[in-house]
Amino acid sequence: MESVDLVFEEFGSAQQEPLIILHGFFASARNWRQMAERLSARFHVYVLNLRNHGGSPRAAVMDYPSMAADLKRFLDRQGLRKASLLGHSMGGKVAMWFALNHPGNVDKLMVADIAPVSYRHCFNNTIQALIDLPLEQIGNRKQAEMWLAEAIPELSYRQFLLQNLVLDKGGYCWRIDLDIFYRMAPNIIAFPTAGHLPPFTGKTLFLAGADSGYIDPEALPSLFPTATLSTVAQAGHWLHVQQPDAFTAAIENFCRSGSIQTDS
Repeated sequence: MESVDLVFEEFGSAQQEPLIILHGFFASARNWRQMAERLSARFHVYVLNLRNHGGSPRAAVMDYPSMAADLKRFLDRQGLRKASLLGHSMGGKVAMWFALNHPGNVDKLMVADIAPVSYRHCFNNTIQALIDLPLEQIGNRKQAEMWLAEAIPELSYRQFLLQNLVLDKGGYCWRIDLDIFYRMAPNIIAFPTAGHLPPFTGKTLFLAGADSGYIDPEALPSLFPTATLSTVAQAGHWLHVQQPDAFTAAIENFCRSGSIQTDS
């Protein structure tokens, strides 16, 4: 499987325990800078831009085996025999697939608001709205935001997506390849068949937003039998943004003790 070299950001001392952060679909390392800075007091943090995101290379194939191969290449290039993984949404699925296929390279596994299942939602309308944005008529981000309002009503989500809109040579363009995103979105919603793989029995934490419905507790034990599931109160899918203090504390406590007090 062909892998690519990922662009990344680095925080903290190389003398500390390595922690790799993996972002979600449409996001990038920049979305995790504040959290990485928080965690750098304890960890040597690497925040990766996954393929087709941020400054990392574009690739026609974007699925969990290919992104896990990129992660393995990153560990090898950095000389990391083992590291802890923290992944949100799509990045959480990358982390899970990597742990199932390379358990010896994973110290602790932390997954934020996603499960090892295939979901039913669809990104087609969202991506098509971005494709249809008339870039030649856009003079500023506010205009782009207003143009997308009907198709993407949630303001915070529009603003998040528009982080991928960049000004270049006096005009706006997309930093991401929307055609690739449109074709590969079904792979992101899915999760590869893992029945042939032994379960990952290392230290594992699933963090769920209390107001989010992404994690079904019954979907976890077959692949991650030793996992702890904890919820973050007053948070939805973007729990690390909505409740950064509680999120940071949960990660640090889990890494310190290998367990966490659950809310249930």
